[in-house]
Amino acid sequence: MDKDYLIEKWLADELSTEESKAFEAMDDAPYLKGIVENASAFKASRFSKMDGYQQFKKHLELAKPQDAKIRWIRPLMRIASIFVVGFSMYYLFIYENLTTVETHIGEKVTVTLPDASTIHVNALSEIAYNEKKWNQKREITLEGEAFFDVAKGSKFNVVTTSGTVTVLGTEFNVKQRKNLFEVRCFEGKVQVVAGAHEATLLEGDNLRFFNGSISKGKNTFSVAQWTKNISNFQRVEVSEVFAELERQYKVGVALENVNTKQLFSGGFVHDNLENALKSITEPLNLDYEFIATDKVRVKPREK
Repeated sequence: MDKDYLIEKWLADELSTEESKAFEAMDDAPYLKGIVENASAFKASRFSKMDGYQQFKKHLELAKPQDAKIRWIRPLMRIASIFVVGFSMYYLFIYENLTTVETHIGEKVTVTLPDASTIHVNALSEIAYNEKKWNQKREITLEGEAFFDVAKGSKFNVVTTSGTVTVLGTEFNVKQRKNLFEVRCFEGKVQVVAGAHEATLLEGDNLRFFNGSISKGKNTFSVAQWTKNISNFQRVEVSEVFAELERQYKVGVALENVNTKQLFSGGFVHDNLENALKSITEPLNLDYEFIATDKVRVKPREK
């Protein structure tokens, strides 16, 4: 039987009994099976999603050449099919095993890991980890902000799109929001790797990456204040302060003629919107007004 024909039918899982025997007798059969089996080791983003194998197969069917004489396309089809099978296996057997926790506006949750480590997840954030393989690999992927109290043991990684934080046992906070990546160490020691930059933080240290700039400082408090329902800032741009307000309250903030690059130091509570707005606007000489139940306008105070 034609070799290319057998391989294409094998990839499509359409071999008859006779064809299956012919495929197994091919010299390339073990090699092709090995590629598919090992393809599941390819890594992909844990927070992205992709179509299943059947959907990919439909796309491939649409692209399949109708003229059997165009034989140079077949090797490319086989390679593409092998990658489809590999990534499908990854998502079926690895991605689906992840435990994912996602919070909404104004919501905070506490997660206890298999080793008794705890994670406090802030509003509009998401974490994911493999609970079944936790003893072999302690790794959390994070989008947003979370406070970690890590039990002593093997290496513990927090992976974000901006950088990775590694510890053995400590208390620390990681915040990754758009152009901001910030790590605060409250106990022990943590290692931070962000692009080409690598740093070790001791108790009381913090490190911030914002719009390409890097700054290192000292913590004002001994624990992340948001875990006590208070958002606290040290020389943070006003745009990020109001963005955090929106995450903690179900409200939109419209800034009119406000210098969003101005730096703000202070904080606001999470249980009273009026008090929170006053805590931000008064030090900055701003006024606010509700233009709807869930909409606030902020502008410079009239002289």
